[in-house]
Amino acid sequence: MIDTSAFQGKSAAYFTLGCKLNFSETSTFAQMLQQLGVRTCSKGEQADICLINTCTVTEVADHKCRQTIHRLVRNHPNAFVVVTGCYAQLEPDAISKIDGVDLVLGANEKASLVQFLSDAWTRKQQSGESLHEYHAVEKTRDIKTFAPSCSRGNRTRYFLKVQDGCDYFCTYCTIPFARGFSRNPTIESLVAQAEETARNGGKEIVLTGVNIGDFGKTTGESFLDLVKALDKVEGISRYRISSLEPNLLTDELIDFCAHSRAFMPHFHIPLQSGSDEVLKLMHRRYDTALFAHKIKFIKEQMPDAFIGVDVMVGTRGETEECFEECYQFLNLLDVTQLHVFPYSERPGTAALKIPHIVSDKEKKERSHRLLKLSDEKTEAFYAKHQGQEAEVLFEKAPRGRAMHGFTRNYIRVELPANLAREEYDNQLMKVRLGEFNHDKTALKCELTERNMI
Repeated sequence: MIDTSAFQGKSAAYFTLGCKLNFSETSTFAQMLQQLGVRTCSKGEQADICLINTCTVTEVADHKCRQTIHRLVRNHPNAFVVVTGCYAQLEPDAISKIDGVDLVLGANEKASLVQFLSDAWTRKQQSGESLHEYHAVEKTRDIKTFAPSCSRGNRTRYFLKVQDGCDYFCTYCTIPFARGFSRNPTIESLVAQAEETARNGGKEIVLTGVNIGDFGKTTGESFLDLVKALDKVEGISRYRISSLEPNLLTDELIDFCAHSRAFMPHFHIPLQSGSDEVLKLMHRRYDTALFAHKIKFIKEQMPDAFIGVDVMVGTRGETEECFEECYQFLNLLDVTQLHVFPYSERPGTAALKIPHIVSDKEKKERSHRLLKLSDEKTEAFYAKHQGQEAEVLFEKAPRGRAMHGFTRNYIRVELPANLAREEYDNQLMKVRLGEFNHDKTALKCELTERNMI
């Protein structure tokens, strides 16, 4: 039993590191605590509870997690501190020893966060000292729970968690160890969450997960089945797919999205390397020929589709020749934006056995080249749409500031402050796309005469 009276009037501070999935889960945690009577603390206020949702995708991420924990303990000295997420799963003992940390929850335990928090909170009130405890963080093979999450961030979009875990074990990655094997809820339950989002006024949902194209292993369904079911939910005008492995992005799925009611012409596809030799070293499940086919087929079906691509630079085994292959492959590829990140050594990964280490200096130079290429591709994509009419879902902006939103194909749009209105928040509007804004992060727009949709 949970003693809700112990939490009435208490305040909580939340901090999330890492991916959209983590942000979605944190938002759900906040909703759960709100139901106990816990409010989100104001800026500058000392919280009664601090919850930190961690990431472990790189060594830098681990370092940021530790920094964040120390900072929140320092800024909220009397708070009950809970740490969960991927870094908590991999390093629970080390985190529990940090001064001020009371509770560490791994991937299995966070599904019952409220119960664990309630029990530990009671014990701390009785002892008056930091607990420094964690609850039997399970090994990868034993992580089986699925913690549902459909939550709204600070913006208009909702994030629906459709899958968790990964079975791929790429040589550079620790996420399967942190998240466990692939698992998912039923299509029926996800449709119900989408319907609830529509009732709450949500118009756009982003499908999130660790390896969402692997959806269905738990329930005997498929990701295409899920997409078809969600497309029928009345009230949801837009869906976006957060990230989809190229070998799981089927031609049938692309074709369905191209002709669907609500799935946007917007894809995010991890490539990791444009060198087949490096892809083999990474144990990726495709080659550059398959990836190029997917991009070509998307563009044939949806010529104006926005395509984002993840690229890792400086991984072990990436010789200068391999990187040049990658650069030239991407240069010729009809994609919109590159998400570039340098390879980071992760303890316990198979990549540590691969010879040829790339220096940090070389990683930075390679990253810089790819980021420059990305800017050129994104700017050209935006410029191609100038002067066109588009449908935009606007997001709330501070009073007196420009409003922003995204077109169907994920072009960021800016409505000048003198034209912005509070009632435009979460509204689909017709606009005409104009020139770039001052830092080229968006296209300015003007409302058309027939702007409300």
